[in-house]
Amino acid sequence: MAHSIDLTSGPIWRQLVKYSTPLVISNLLQSMYNIVDMIVAGQFIGPESISAISNAGVIMNMITMIVVGLTIGGNILIGQYFGAKNKKGCRDGANTLISSAVIFGVVLAGVVFVISRGFLSLLRSPVLEEATGYLKICSVGIVFIAGYNALSAMLRATGNSRAPLICISVTSSVNIALDVLFVIAFGMGVTGTALATVIAQGMSFVVATVIVLRSHEVFGIKLNGLYIKKDALIKILKLGIPCAVQNSVAHISWLSVAFLINSHGVVISSGNGVSMKIKEFCQLFISAMTMASAGMVAQNIGAEMFERAKKVLYTAMKIALCMAAVFIVAVEVLAPQLVGLFTSDEATAGAAVLNLRLEIVGQVFYAIILVGHSIMLGSGNTWFAFLSSFINCILFRVPLAFVLERYFGVIGIYVACMVAPATSIPFVLWFEKSNRWRHSLVKARE
Repeated sequence: MAHSIDLTSGPIWRQLVKYSTPLVISNLLQSMYNIVDMIVAGQFIGPESISAISNAGVIMNMITMIVVGLTIGGNILIGQYFGAKNKKGCRDGANTLISSAVIFGVVLAGVVFVISRGFLSLLRSPVLEEATGYLKICSVGIVFIAGYNALSAMLRATGNSRAPLICISVTSSVNIALDVLFVIAFGMGVTGTALATVIAQGMSFVVATVIVLRSHEVFGIKLNGLYIKKDALIKILKLGIPCAVQNSVAHISWLSVAFLINSHGVVISSGNGVSMKIKEFCQLFISAMTMASAGMVAQNIGAEMFERAKKVLYTAMKIALCMAAVFIVAVEVLAPQLVGLFTSDEATAGAAVLNLRLEIVGQVFYAIILVGHSIMLGSGNTWFAFLSSFINCILFRVPLAFVLERYFGVIGIYVACMVAPATSIPFVLWFEKSNRWRHSLVKARE
């Protein structure tokens, strides 16, 4: 298949850079259109719109990460089949993944649409009506999110990181253009940003579908011949459910943080929304390296090249740590200027800068644990990735945030969020040393 890469040979650092570069650019573009939503809202609507998008965004991010978690199961399975040169396994996995993902997306979209207001009420959203309207519109796009992530997982499993880049390029361009049209030209407010996002997500799904249909030799996908294999579905769910639970746990902890922050009013809530976008932008480089290393680990374990898989892990971790250090320094120096891109409101900007300068230090811990998860994911030990997230998100971040908030106010929340990821580092390092990951889930070509 065009643009597929065999990641079981060649210099590791070069393969990582080659494979991860399109992922980094994809993440940049995806982050860019999310950032443009926030900038347009902050500059042309007001601080209340930032709070609305931020609160609804926390929920949509959680939904998206649940979907991503489930599709990781397909990514791992197809990646190991591809490394083992098992074409039938690749095709069964691909058809099962996309079919089940779309069905799940339709069901989830309906659920989120119905419970939108109640969910936001539990978060004590300061601008409930605007946030509810935004979330209801965005819930329609869950179908496209599920379909796109399934297709993207299939492509990345075979080493094709360029195709998702094409999809995100289309999405970003459409979203930014529609943001300008709907919000600035038509004055549609928060509704306009939500519509722009959903339409762009639909476009990315369509483009990804076309690319996968052209790759029939590997995936065997036909729109009139999709099917679900029971054994493939069971394997995907066994691998994907722990990832989905892991992502749910992480976002439940962020929902708890949002609950605490919202109690401090619109200004603090808006400042948190701005800070969150900048932190997400910085972390996307680490996330791309995690996806790249997980894909390489899966292929190498599928080919039973265990020592090479271990070298992939530590090479990726070194690169991620360097990235984290660069962004920490840049944000500490340029925090006021970065925040100024989103809002001209002095109170909101002050709250965002304070949040940002404290929490950004945590990126060095994320560089270790997120890349560390790649050997858990690539080897199919997805429950261990869940346990790692449970440790830092539930056992530490949530209780620490509540305790420190009581004594130090909002600063205590920021400190808790900054130090919490460090608590998973010993677990991640223990897992690699345990050698539990040294086995392949799939059989070579029969």
